[in-house]
This record gives sequence, C-alpha cells and structure tokens, in this order.
Amino acid sequence: RRVLLLGEGNFSFAAALCGAQGTHVVATCYESEEEAAGRGGAARSIRRLRDSGAEVVFSVDCTKLKEHFLPGEREFDRIYFNFPHCGRKAGVLKNRQLLAGFFHRRVNPICAEVLAQEGEVHVALCNGQGGTPADRPRREWHNSWQIVAVAAGAGFVLSDVHPFKAEAVHGYKCTGYRSQDKSFCVEGALNHIFTRSTAPLCFTPVSCKTQLGSQKVSFQVPQVLVDKINRGFLEVNSSHPVRTIKEKLSAGLSQAFPLQNISSCLPLLHQGHPGAVCHSSIFWITLSPGEAPSPEKIPQGLADAVLCSHFGQDTDENAQGGCPVPKQFYLRPSLLPHAQAMIKKRAFSPGTLQVLSGPVFRKCRITPHSTPVFHELLLVLAVSRGTENSCIQMLVDNIKTTLSSLHQGAKPSISLQEATSFGTELSDFAAFERQLGEIQHFLCVGTEPDPPGSCVGVVRAAPDELKSPELVVVSASLNLDLLAMLLCGISDWRMLWTWDRRFLRQFSEGELRLFQSFSLYPPSYVHDVSFWVPDGEEFDEVAFHTLARRVSGEMIVSIQLRDNFQQPGTGRRSLCYRVTFQSCDRALGCREAAEMQLHLREEMQQHLGVTLR
Repeated sequence: RRVLLLGEGNFSFAAALCGAQGTHVVATCYESEEEAAGRGGAARSIRRLRDSGAEVVFSVDCTKLKEHFLPGEREFDRIYFNFPHCGRKAGVLKNRQLLAGFFHRRVNPICAEVLAQEGEVHVALCNGQGGTPADRPRREWHNSWQIVAVAAGAGFVLSDVHPFKAEAVHGYKCTGYRSQDKSFCVEGALNHIFTRSTAPLCFTPVSCKTQLGSQKVSFQVPQVLVDKINRGFLEVNSSHPVRTIKEKLSAGLSQAFPLQNISSCLPLLHQGHPGAVCHSSIFWITLSPGEAPSPEKIPQGLADAVLCSHFGQDTDENAQGGCPVPKQFYLRPSLLPHAQAMIKKRAFSPGTLQVLSGPVFRKCRITPHSTPVFHELLLVLAVSRGTENSCIQMLVDNIKTTLSSLHQGAKPSISLQEATSFGTELSDFAAFERQLGEIQHFLCVGTEPDPPGSCVGVVRAAPDELKSPELVVVSASLNLDLLAMLLCGISDWRMLWTWDRRFLRQFSEGELRLFQSFSLYPPSYVHDVSFWVPDGEEFDEVAFHTLARRVSGEMIVSIQLRDNFQQPGTGRRSLCYRVTFQSCDRALGCREAAEMQLHLREEMQQHLGVTLR
C-alpha cells in the first residue's frame, strides 16, 4: 500500500512507518530541506527514510497537492496529517481554513485527487480541537476546528475516531510548537479517520411497470420514492436485514403452523377510494397516458380496494352505502386489501397461515422512526370461532421467541399491549394502522414501556370477515424495517435504504449483527422558515414534510414547530418551523444545506400556497 504523510516536523512518525512490510512511504513537509533538517533528530530520520526506499519531499503545501502529485499517477491508500497547524500563534479560524484548504477547494477536492477510491485520511488533532463528542472535554462548536463539517464539504465522512497513542509509535517525538523545535502536549489527542462518501443522488424521473389485474400499466414514480422503488430487499439473493428477519420469522412460524407464502406478484397500485385513511397520507398516482385499465380487467377485490374503517368490512356494501369509488390510483399503503381479496375468493385453507410481504408506501412526518416506505409482513389465519385468542397468543409467542433469538444486544422486552390501553400518543406507523381498521393488540419491542418507534406490529381479529359461524380471521401486520432497526441498533430508518455498500457488508450471508456506523457525528445545519398560512385553510403538515423530503433528498432529519402566531385584528396565522438538515450516511456540507433551504422556501410558495415572511 502507498502512504502519504503531510506536514511532518522531524520525520520521526514517517520513520516509524517506513519499516512496515508492503508499505511504500512518501513523507513530506512544508519547510525546505535545509529548514527541516535543522530540527532535532530530523536529519537522522530523513536518512533512515531514504535508506529504506521511502520518498522524502520538501516544500509541499497541503492545499496544493495537485502541483506535487499528478492525478492518476499517485493514488495513496492512506494519507496522514498529524497535528496540522498554520504556525506560530494562529487562531482557530486560520487553522480551520487550513483544514478546508487541505480537504477541498470550491471546484475540485484537493485531498481526493491523490487518494485511492477506498483510501483513508487520518488527521490527528490535540484534545478538543476536533469539536466532536469524542473530545473530552468538548469545546464549544465555534471554538473548535469543526473538522467533520469541514471534511463533509469535500465529500468525506468521519468513519472512525480513536486516541492518538504517541507512545505506541516507536521513536516518535512531536515537535513544532508555535513553529519552534519544541514539543507540545498530545495527551488526549485523537486520530480522526475519514473516508469518501457516496456521491449525491441524481433524482431523474423514473417510470415503473406493475400488474393491475390482467393488464400491465406504467406510472411515474413520485420523486421522493425514486431511490426506494424496486430495491429488491426481499428477493432470494438479498442479504438485507429486512429479508433475514422475514425469513427467520417465517421459519419459526412454520414450526407451529402450516405455512403458505403468497409468491404471486402483488400489484403496487390500488384503485378506488382510500376510505377512512387520511388522503394526505396517500401517494396518489397518475397512470401513463392511455394506460388506464378497464374495470373488467381488475380483480373486484382490488378495483374496490377501499381501505375500510374495519378490517373485514364488505367493500361492495361500502360502495352500495353511498361511498362512490372514483377511478383513482395510489401506491399501496398496506397489504390488507390483497388479504381481503384472497379471503373474499376463499383462496386459502383454514388453519394454514398465509404469509404476504412487500414494500408499502405512506406519506408521514419526518422523524427517525417514521418511514414513507417500509416492508410489511402480513400474516393471515382462519381459525375456529372461540379459539382466536389462543391462536393469537400462539402466534405472538412464536414471534417473541424468534425476535429474542435474533436480537444482537441486551435481551429485548417484547410485549403484546391491548389497543384500548395503548397511549394516545401513537407513532405514525401505529396511527396509520389504526386508520386501516380495528386493532385488538399492538406488538411492541423495546426496553421501556413505550419508547419512540417501539410499536412494530398490530394484531387484528375479524369475526365477520368470512360470514361463517365456524371461522374467524386473525391477522398480524409487522413492520420489518422497524424490527431491523431495533434488532440491529440502527437509529435512523434512512440507513436501511442507503446506497453505500458498507452497510450491506456488515450483514453478509444473511447474518444479523449490531450495526457500526461508517459516518460518525454527522454535522447538522439548522434553518428556520416562517410563513403566513392561506386565509381560511388548515395547514397540511404531512404535505409540508413530504415536500421537504423531496426537495432535500431525505437530507432533513427533523422539522419542529417553533411558533404559532395569530395576528390580532386580521386573524392571519403565521407558523415558524425549525428545519434540521443532517445526513446519516453521506457527507453534507453547509453550502449544500443552505442551497436546499433556499430551494425548500421556493417550493413551499409554489406548492403549499404560503406567503414567506
């Protein structure tokens, strides 16, 4: 491997590395050879480096590496920049600018030009300088070098940080205190390891085809879902944790029930009216011109795919009761209509557990546990009337056993909570499930009674679904994405959908383990937006959050209402929201976040009809 060292003082660190087998060292310093050799021990280290075959280069400016190393000719696997400093009594701002100059210019990243694609950049800083939570004590942000934010502007993420152990480097002696041949304190110093981030996604329009009855139709995917459609996480060759969890749950359930996987391709689209579900939570779709299927080509159960206020309510009766079914299409927010259609056709065997799975789509607020798309596992079982409670318990006990065996940390608390006793503050997932139909139980996973995101499933019983005096339909819907987060210690749902290959490498061969983030302490950028709401209208917060998702490409981690003001006399209402930009998997610089904020303001005026303040 090729190693580049920048800003060497007496070359003692470089000399310690030059003996490593299979390593070619290129050591540089900012001073001329004459100036550098005058430092104590430097001449000896330089001779050792040259004798071992290493290269020693003088008068190298770390902000102008292109002048010394031509792109494509010198790809280094590792770059070391130990204790960078402008010299003398340079303050925080100047040293921050030095790091910015090292990592990037406005046009082309400097550091990236000489770094291999999978290479690392190691920057050692004295205690407190970095400005990350790893510093002890941690300086105020404005008084630090803000190294993670500076590197993010050049497309780098902090992938690791650990103590800089000077005593472990044989012969190393720090020098250069205030540009003098004096040592400085490295106690508590940290080594920051940066890697390349994935490039920003280019959201070009995507057309998708799906089966709707006997006809194939195509539609344009909503921009906010372009990078999430047809990802294939549940396919046979996938090692994604959501598939692993689905397969483990299915294997466990097959020990207690005869099991049938519904392998037919379930349509992505539903047609009709979403019933009791809030319309702003639906992704409405316009089919490509000339492709609207005729009603006779759509299965009746899906043509009237009304998401009923009670699971099992007859959709035909609902239509006859004065609820018209318009010819509208929307991305499926649930697999329940498919189960209803299957039950209506009696296309199942009583006592056999039917397993349906696939992605579902719901507009929702921006929070770490609110997912606009997730993988649903729907279990449907017809049992003898009077045995439904015992069957539910058997089903849940089996799920509990499997989840307990999969959890990678402390043993989780898995509980079945009565829907009537569940708190009024429901997560977006639980609240939407309640709109779909009556719920008997919530399935929760966590270490506390009701932590955020702990509701991972719901259990329903539909005594009248089959219109049979002998049989009752029991169903359980599980959010596989939330389960993956809780079982693998993933704090942000967006990480499940990252395009960075380092995520799936941690789950090779379908093994679950605690996730180790490859982007530590990502910088966040806070912007406020205030506006007047159109007179006489209610502000649609879900539409606002969905617009923010689209504009930022999921780079917004939080939107919080800060102020709700009503103007005396006119009655006009003004809202102020605090928008926090932060990525969980790729570099996000302050300039990019500011551009997103400006774009968001423009789009809000155009699509939400608000007047900015």
